[in-house]
Amino acid sequence: MIKAIDRFLDHQTMYRLVLYFLVALLGSALVLGLFRLLPQDPVALALTTVVMLIACWITNRLFAVVFQVPANSESVYITALILALILDPVAAIDLKRIGAVMLACVWAISSKFILAISRKHLFNPAALGVALTAALLNQPATWWVGGNLPLLPVVLVGGLLIVRKLRRLDLVATFVAVALATILATAEPSQCLTALKETLTSSPLLFFAFVMLTEPLTSPTRRWPRIAFAAIVGFLFAPSVHIGSFYFTPELALLSGNLFAYAVSPKGRLVLTLERIEQSSVNSYDFIFRSPRSLAFQAGQYLEWTLGLDRPDVRGNRRYFTIASAPTEDRVRLGVKFYARASAFKQALGMMTPGSTIHASQLAGDFTLPSDSETKIAFLAGGIGITPFRSMLQFLIDSRESRPIVLLYGVETQHEAAYLDVLAAARRELGIRTVLAVARGAVQGQYPGYIDARLVRLAIPDYLERTFYISGPQAMVKALRKKLLAMGVRRSKIRVDYFPGFA
Repeated sequence: MIKAIDRFLDHQTMYRLVLYFLVALLGSALVLGLFRLLPQDPVALALTTVVMLIACWITNRLFAVVFQVPANSESVYITALILALILDPVAAIDLKRIGAVMLACVWAISSKFILAISRKHLFNPAALGVALTAALLNQPATWWVGGNLPLLPVVLVGGLLIVRKLRRLDLVATFVAVALATILATAEPSQCLTALKETLTSSPLLFFAFVMLTEPLTSPTRRWPRIAFAAIVGFLFAPSVHIGSFYFTPELALLSGNLFAYAVSPKGRLVLTLERIEQSSVNSYDFIFRSPRSLAFQAGQYLEWTLGLDRPDVRGNRRYFTIASAPTEDRVRLGVKFYARASAFKQALGMMTPGSTIHASQLAGDFTLPSDSETKIAFLAGGIGITPFRSMLQFLIDSRESRPIVLLYGVETQHEAAYLDVLAAARRELGIRTVLAVARGAVQGQYPGYIDARLVRLAIPDYLERTFYISGPQAMVKALRKKLLAMGVRRSKIRVDYFPGFA
């Protein structure tokens, strides 16, 4: 069952999964409303949702043209559906409230463009939209999606899928724990059980945690800042927390956390200009970009890459890719493998010519070299999963820093091995050995087959002393991690390359 779920998740982008979840919630609410199992009028809910989708779409298109940035349709729909789930539905004859929800949409979408520093928006758009609606129009969010018990199973199932996809259990668990602890600490002792029950079943706590808190562009990317962010928002989320006569609402708690997230996160979005394209192996290419300013990152980290697509497919116009270049290089390198049935994103990427531009943002990732240069390391790479190791090895070569590293690199055929020049330089200049495992057509000096337990024992006799870094197709990463655990390698010494979305 878990394997089937993971296969499904691996074929969905993060944004598409959230969109499906929100559609499922709204669809459930409409059906339950028809049977009078929810107090919300299904006709009013449908009308409100349509109005919000149109308002958000038009606003996004206008601002994308004015600011000359790619328009992302998925994020527009996600924002509109969130607003539909937290603002009360309005009737067709209530023109005043229709105007209010339209303004909420305009404020939410425009904040992505106006309240942005170096093209990185500061606040969660939906949270800002409802905060302004409450402050300026006296139309506060009711967060009705969290106050209806019949919707709780859908919230839980969809929310847990999002957490598993994003691997943000630490974020959600910290937020929920701090919020509940604060609520219980500020409640009357005799009311603690009642407060706990109402918070879990009749408040927006879980929907807020699964959907709002995990929004990647306005939350920290690294683990400890992310946990601190969750704790801050969790504390302010408690309804009894106040400063004088000023009480926080869920949206204000999140906006406060967004300020902290911005302070501790990488700043800005880059518009990169393509300089040239190099073929790294059969069907794999490196796109080398010029950056308008120096990009500060650690070898092994990734970026979110965005292209303006006229006709995006179901996977959207954004992707997460590891930075293949080293921090010591003056160009930003993106390594990509192309398949026969390429997505619309990769088709557009493949059609880029020198002078074309791409947007890059959301620098993140903990798949980086350990701070202790004496740590023994084993790199296990499969296919295009060699890209983070290319970044690390080139960084070590440029820095003239020798480390005890062994690289096992698995490919299907000889022609699929990439960055052989960097691997040879690492061997020549730093003594870093690479063992190439070739599934079909191995020659002398290469391992015939895939990376397996036998190869690990042969090539790395001291494997129990090493920290393993694994990067490649998800099936390979999971299989190798399982094999290493069976061989006695501790969980704490296995690190896997991850970014939110392989589809």
